[in-house]
Amino acid sequence: MNLSTAFNNAVSGLTASSRGTSVVSDNIANALTPGYARRSLELTTNTISGTGVRTVGVVRNHDPVLTANRRATDADLAYQTAASTFHAGVESVVGTADDPTSLAARLAEFDSSLITAASLPDSSERLDQVARTGRDLAESINRASEIVRQLRSDADRTIGKQVDSLNQILKEVEKLNAKIPSVKHSGGDIGALLDQRQVLVNQVNALVPVNAVPRANDQVSLYSDGGLILLEGTAAEFSFTTTDNTKPHMTVGNGLLSGLEMNGNPVRISGDAAQIRGGALMAQFEIRDELAVEAQANLDSVARDLIERFETPGLDPSVLPTNPGLFTDAGNRFDATAPAGLASRISLNTIVNPDNGGDSWRLRDGLGAAAPGDPGDATQLQAFGAVLNAARPVAGSPFGTGNMRASDLTEALMSDIGSNAHTASQRLIFANNAQLEMARIEAEQGVDTDQELQTLMEIEQAYAANARVISAVDELMETLLRL
Repeated sequence: MNLSTAFNNAVSGLTASSRGTSVVSDNIANALTPGYARRSLELTTNTISGTGVRTVGVVRNHDPVLTANRRATDADLAYQTAASTFHAGVESVVGTADDPTSLAARLAEFDSSLITAASLPDSSERLDQVARTGRDLAESINRASEIVRQLRSDADRTIGKQVDSLNQILKEVEKLNAKIPSVKHSGGDIGALLDQRQVLVNQVNALVPVNAVPRANDQVSLYSDGGLILLEGTAAEFSFTTTDNTKPHMTVGNGLLSGLEMNGNPVRISGDAAQIRGGALMAQFEIRDELAVEAQANLDSVARDLIERFETPGLDPSVLPTNPGLFTDAGNRFDATAPAGLASRISLNTIVNPDNGGDSWRLRDGLGAAAPGDPGDATQLQAFGAVLNAARPVAGSPFGTGNMRASDLTEALMSDIGSNAHTASQRLIFANNAQLEMARIEAEQGVDTDQELQTLMEIEQAYAANARVISAVDELMETLLRL
């Protein structure tokens, strides 16, 4: 090897070492940057001069299989988080078995007040307590219904925000798809643009699980798991109309709630054939159109049972068949043709509510009595207590077809809601653990700062060796020139 060859080899080595140092420092600096993929320097022999080393380029190390698996857990975590939050919200207002303000506790207080009043029917204080516990029971059902309505409205508004976000992100991915080939053809580094696009695709995936398909010129196409073409050259555009405040009777079927459209075409948002299967967006549609509807129907069933029990023919001889009983549908008798949301309308008959201008003695003498009767007669109070605890068929009951007492129905409702909340919580824990594990596995393929520092030391040694060769060549040239 002559001096010129040795010098060229060393210079190319110094150049490669300098570029390698830059790559390693970028890796270390971006070790915690979302979407960043580890870079490595690709080197080869300089085939043009036949000597030294040549830098081919910087390789962005990315495992699409690991990324796809991690994205699947991301989407499931987003879905389970939304579902668990909804179920926990419903459980918080309905209450648990040990909650003194739960529906079951309110019903027990009402039942107990009837028994207490029947033991001393001439006590106006005890009669007033029956009215107040009955009012509290009705209002607790009202509150539960209102929370379900609010959760449903929140889901509807969240859908609107998510759809806007989805459209914006897809447009950003479309712009990056167009920019990346341009930058690459001009000789620029596209690594940062690829990282940015991966972050955006992750955001889309959290809303709607996607499959990212590589295309020519480092572009990418996006398809939902349900088969929607989200991005193929041009980004799809979703549309949705937010409803300010939902009501229990509103559905997509009757046109009072908005469905989802993509490029003007309806999108299937429920069932096994859903086109946005999984992810946060489907979770919100499921909350609005299924979970909240089911929770409202269950509450309506409890309210209906309570109203109908006290409308039992012959229960109160003083009440006309057209007049409401002790509990009413906004002051009226139960009407099977009335819209959904009975739980939001149930109320204690104002005629017995002393806090609302009513007379509690009517609980003892009959709701339709013209004047107070025998103050020692507990017959009517006992009849009210008996009908409350009578096992009877429950019309349209979601909890089975057997005869049930009022307490059985309330406990079944709380049990069902508690079970749903527990199941959703367990699924959330599993989804969170799965996501953390996949993120860990993916991170193992990312930047390892210890390994990068070791590589940096090797580069430093190579740099020093090449510098020593140049120094030796310089010394030899000076020696030759002095001869």
